[in-house]
Amino acid sequence: MPVRSGEQLLASILKHDTKTTSYKIALLRAINDVVLLYPDVISTQPVAVPLHRLAELWVAYYWPFADAQAPIYQGGRAVRGEEVRQDVSFRPALTHLRLAWQQVVGMPDQAADGYFLLTEMRTPRRRAAYAPALLQAYHQTVTAMGKALQMPIKYAGPGHWTVFAPPARYSQLPGIRALPGTQPADMCLVVPPSLWEAFQQLSLYVEALCLHEWALFTEAVGQERKIGRGEVYTLLTARPDNRRPLSWERNQVDILLHEGLGFTCPWTLKHLTQPQHYDLDHLLPLSIYPVNELWNLVPVDRVFNQHTKRDRVPDAGRLAAAEPWLAAAYRGYSASPALWRVLGEDAGLRFAGLGGDAGFATALAGRAVQFIEAVAGARYVQRF
Repeated sequence: MPVRSGEQLLASILKHDTKTTSYKIALLRAINDVVLLYPDVISTQPVAVPLHRLAELWVAYYWPFADAQAPIYQGGRAVRGEEVRQDVSFRPALTHLRLAWQQVVGMPDQAADGYFLLTEMRTPRRRAAYAPALLQAYHQTVTAMGKALQMPIKYAGPGHWTVFAPPARYSQLPGIRALPGTQPADMCLVVPPSLWEAFQQLSLYVEALCLHEWALFTEAVGQERKIGRGEVYTLLTARPDNRRPLSWERNQVDILLHEGLGFTCPWTLKHLTQPQHYDLDHLLPLSIYPVNELWNLVPVDRVFNQHTKRDRVPDAGRLAAAEPWLAAAYRGYSASPALWRVLGEDAGLRFAGLGGDAGFATALAGRAVQFIEAVAGARYVQRF
């Protein structure tokens, strides 16, 4: 069999592989998102990706299709005896999680709530605020999706295990680089370097093709009500607003301002000394990708943020010029032991090798700028 490039493999899996569920499409979309979210991971060697990281993304992808009152099926169903075989094995767990989430938020469910919940569960200080019942439902859903991932990993490409090797614990993968935060006991998918590079170079194309193929597949599956590809596309691309106010982060910044510490807006260079002067802004907007980690939140000029920046990303020149001011904001956080601890925790979720010395803030600002530029470049987002 001739050796195919990473690009050829991706196109072949999405366009030509047999699909009885949307699993293969969701697998490639999840790997693509992981590559996008870790742009500083090099592609010259295989990369170990914990299955639970992929499963967490599946929570967000499949969330809008698991409405208990109006489910949208992701594969064929069959009746065996008196039992209806589910289209996706994790539908009961995900439906239960959605119901548990609705009880917590007390507001109408939204298609993008899976993304919001994902960001909440990824940050320790936010996860700790939720009741054990919701945490258990989330864990059960991620576990069920982790098991379901084994199928598309095995059957991707021609035959069995022809694209990916069987997942293994990270402790059994010596010499292979892993995502930041990977633990020795984590079961990992090893992504070959040619595929990792293909995802890096073709992120927007892969995303668009995944969405297109997923919409076509779902439209073709027998549903209890008519589903058009446009509706499926809208559900797949929904992004959250910030349902949970950043009250803890704002309170900590407000305390620093009341103590006489000011911040400088990285976009306007306006000095911010009063709570009414600033917004706590997402450097990478939630509308592009939900990242609520503290390094992505800095005080900025409220008027400029609400009337000029909004949900856009600074252009490369403005972003580079802002880097020292981002470092200054991070150093300002060091005046609050609570903010400084959380900044270190959140940075460790995204970036490896920052260290904890006096150069941490400068190094983090550089990595944050690289990350934002990589995501903006990969997705051709609107700049200012």
